[in-house]
Amino acid sequence: MRIDEAVAAYARHLTDVRRLSPATVRAYRSDLADLAGAVGDVPLDQIGVEALREWLWQASLRGQARASIARRTAAVRGFFAWAAENGTIEVDPSGRLVSPKRGRTLPKVATADDMAHLLDDAAAAAVDPEADPIALRDDAILEMLYGTAMRVSELCGLDLDDLDLDRRTARVIGKGAKERVVPFGLPARRAVDAYLARARPVLIARSSRQGPALFLGARGARIGPRTVYALVSRMLAPVVGAQTIGPHALRHSAATHLLDGGADLRAVQEILGHASLGTTQIYTHVSSERLMATYRLAHPRAQRAPE
Repeated sequence: MRIDEAVAAYARHLTDVRRLSPATVRAYRSDLADLAGAVGDVPLDQIGVEALREWLWQASLRGQARASIARRTAAVRGFFAWAAENGTIEVDPSGRLVSPKRGRTLPKVATADDMAHLLDDAAAAAVDPEADPIALRDDAILEMLYGTAMRVSELCGLDLDDLDLDRRTARVIGKGAKERVVPFGLPARRAVDAYLARARPVLIARSSRQGPALFLGARGARIGPRTVYALVSRMLAPVVGAQTIGPHALRHSAATHLLDGGADLRAVQEILGHASLGTTQIYTHVSSERLMATYRLAHPRAQRAPE
């Protein structure tokens, strides 16, 4: 089997068997297509470890970040392991590849006070009885993203029957098609109620299709991640002092504020939908840094020089 044919088959395997998200499949397929361009459309069993190392080295010379190189390494490892398991190749050439260590970067988070001001501003724009339906929708989106700490893809995938407004919970389909139920508070409930009553009917009337999607775009179709990204960046970037910032910052902020408020780490893991507790533990570092910064500013002996 030639590499282009194998990449297409592997992409189907990732989608149909492993049920990875479309974004993940696209990223892996893009990396493997780049590999195919580098080595040529050759039979898969003619690709050796040296060719793989050269491909990764060239990416490094082009200035790709460690995280990108690590993802490329993971992509080829998974690809060749799959090919060896199904008998396409006899020997997996990727087994001796070494993935670069990724530097651990702490996520940008807004303070709880900043989030309160931001959400109050969004609510103020939506409280007018004549408010534009987009303002009502945006208020509900921001409240739900921060109130549930869900991913943007999860929010965009919500249907009407995924919400239990009486119990204030949402059924979310996360990575690997894993389902979980997340809670949200009264502010999010009120914002969603206003959106459903006064905005969604206006938006859905703009479309010929009457679909089940909870959040709609300006033309009445299911909202997409780019629209949500633009909304969050416009509202949140000035708060955290960044030029651009995405919906994940609200997830980071919510997780950090939960831990700051005394939430159990495993409970936060469940809310976030992390498969590994280690992934959730990065937020303990964020909270610890904030604690140390507060200590250094407030404690009279924190900055005392030795005598």
